[in-house]
Amino acid sequence: MNDWKEKIAFKGDKILWYIVIMLMIASVMVVYSSTGRLAYNEKAGNTFFYLIKQLFLIGGCFGVMFIVQSIHYRYFYKYAGVLLFVSMILLVCAAFGGTNINGAGRWIRLPLIGLTFQPSELAKIAIMMFTARILSEAQTDTHCDDSVLQKFLLFVGPVILLIFMDNFSTSALIGAVCFILFMIARMRWRLLAMTLGTALAAIALVLILGIYVPQVKEWGRIGTMVNRITDFAKGGEDGDGYSYQSVQARIAVAKGGLMGSGPGNSTQRNFLPHPYSDFIYAIVIEEYGLGGGAFIMLLYAVILFRVGVIGRKSMRKEVLNDRGMPDIFPALLVVGLGLTIVLQAMINMGVCVGLLPVTGQTLPLVSMGGTSLLFTSAAFGVILSIAHTFSPEGEKEESERLKMKSEKQGRKNRREEYEPEEVLVDEVEDGELPEMQPRTVTPPTGRRRGRKPAEYDEDRDFDILGEEGIGEIRDELESEGREVLNELKRRGR
Repeated sequence: MNDWKEKIAFKGDKILWYIVIMLMIASVMVVYSSTGRLAYNEKAGNTFFYLIKQLFLIGGCFGVMFIVQSIHYRYFYKYAGVLLFVSMILLVCAAFGGTNINGAGRWIRLPLIGLTFQPSELAKIAIMMFTARILSEAQTDTHCDDSVLQKFLLFVGPVILLIFMDNFSTSALIGAVCFILFMIARMRWRLLAMTLGTALAAIALVLILGIYVPQVKEWGRIGTMVNRITDFAKGGEDGDGYSYQSVQARIAVAKGGLMGSGPGNSTQRNFLPHPYSDFIYAIVIEEYGLGGGAFIMLLYAVILFRVGVIGRKSMRKEVLNDRGMPDIFPALLVVGLGLTIVLQAMINMGVCVGLLPVTGQTLPLVSMGGTSLLFTSAAFGVILSIAHTFSPEGEKEESERLKMKSEKQGRKNRREEYEPEEVLVDEVEDGELPEMQPRTVTPPTGRRRGRKPAEYDEDRDFDILGEEGIGEIRDELESEGREVLNELKRRGR
């Protein structure tokens, strides 16, 4: 019973837990309000369907966080490469046999249960884990080893490329966070400049080819990316679908004003495409005003601040990597996942207020969805796990775990059997027994290193038998010896 209570406890950073709970409460309120039209079109007007679905998903999110926060970060370090490989395989499956949802073929439909799964969400976590691992292993006294860039391009580069072909905004988000991790890990500025310049040049080349070479637009969703960026650059003058979404979002923001129209009173939810996911922040401002929008933004700012605090606490000089340098893996992992969540939120907000071109980024923990919610919760679980590990409670649990392990090993050592003693029998020489010699008993020695043999007391047996016992044993031995001699004489030996 106590084990279950420990697993469902709110471990780690308590402020971060409060932020997560407040965002989930906001999610229930806004999703219920923004799914009215969807309920009438898909569920015959049953508006409670998506409310109950969101509540179940939030319950699953808490379950995921409770499970992940109980896993020590050493396992994230150990299996980062395996997780990256699995995510790459799933991305390949989604690229060549995925399900098309809302014009994007980036989904995998799980067999038997029929749910859809977005591999790019798993890839975000896997890339952050693997990048933090290789950067922590490459630390030296003055900088980060240059070979880490080769490892990144070799193992992480193909995964980002697979995401780029079908989801430019997610690949750009991952690339930006990885670049920040490079700077934190003290990569040489010359390599940083070369990496940034190469990435920007590649994106510019794709845009130019997409504009002037029509065949390039057929590669994945390159055409969608080009159209959205060019439409944003023109200010929505063409009046196409991309500018329509942005215009309707800005109308919702304008209607909200300072105080908003009130919960459930949104009108733009009937005009905005996907008001419950991609443009949910516009609905927040329309119903709760700029104050409500600023409050949601403040929550994400607090997340970023707490991530920095946790990352600083996890920098321990006594924990060293293979090069003898302080292990910065937990700090890099916390910062990487935290930045991914916060920057994704900033992108969603920027799109809704017209500061960025339209993307498919949801508002973490607020937008309706399955894959995004669960994997965002898993990312929070990782952050909370590291926060708990380096908290006083976590350090106490670790010391108790090591103590129990040591005691268990000691009991195992005591149960080990000693080697049996060899008993030598004196041979009869020329029909006579040799003169009895006192037997030397070798004290047992343990097999474990460091165990001292117990001292053997030669007079111990005599003390126990006493003088009368010794005489009886002597008489028995003489009687048995005479019988043996008589038997040998009878046989003529």
